[in-house]
Amino acid sequence: MGRSRRTIPEELLLLALDPTTGTTAQPQSLDLGLAGAQLVELALAGRIAPDGDRIAVVSPRPTGDPTLDCALELLRRRGAPVRAVHWIGGPRLGLRQIYLSHLERCGMVHAVAGQMCGVLPTTRYQATDTDISREIKARLDSAIRTGVPPDPRTAALAALAHAVGLGKHLYPGNEGRSSRSRLRDLIRHDPMGGLVAHAVMDVQNGAAAQPRRNQAPPGRQAGPGARPAPEPARGVPAQPHRNPMARVVAL
Repeated sequence: MGRSRRTIPEELLLLALDPTTGTTAQPQSLDLGLAGAQLVELALAGRIAPDGDRIAVVSPRPTGDPTLDCALELLRRRGAPVRAVHWIGGPRLGLRQIYLSHLERCGMVHAVAGQMCGVLPTTRYQATDTDISREIKARLDSAIRTGVPPDPRTAALAALAHAVGLGKHLYPGNEGRSSRSRLRDLIRHDPMGGLVAHAVMDVQNGAAAQPRRNQAPPGRQAGPGARPAPEPARGVPAQPHRNPMARVVAL
């Protein structure tokens, strides 16, 4: 994979970055969105493909992007297709910072160190070229305005932007209501983007932690010959321990 174009995770992060405050909108759901955006990018590169509600590796050949290749290798090690909701819901500690640091190395953002309350260290990220973010949003605006089916990359980006809740950031207020609705509708134009976007929303709604259907309800014994309830699926989001004395605002 060449570096002639930005990846979907990079574009999603640039969309979420507030040019005024240097912070990212929807930081918690954005982490899920970045993990999902990696899947879409790998699918567009021909490395993975949807298998029902699961993701299967079809080519383990590296893409040349270290962050994507790390995700691809982790998927390969699973040995079998993994449910998108479980993959996206797994711990992704530091993923946003990895992409922010990458954008900084590429010269698209620069870090601004500061302090909160005169004590806590903070880091904000300012875009060095706001034309890039405007160009990305213009693609979404065009798809929303014209109603013409967008290309797969733009459709997937729109689906993820909706899934992580960037609609109110990109199209605020009552005047943006119709645009937010059309942004949501773009989810149908890319099957992989739609699968991943729905998985992101399912994780936020707690679907990844729901018991399987054949698990006996509380207080009721399974019938004779019934299979034992499966163990909880791996990959449910883990809550990292936070250090109260350190905070990175953009994270």
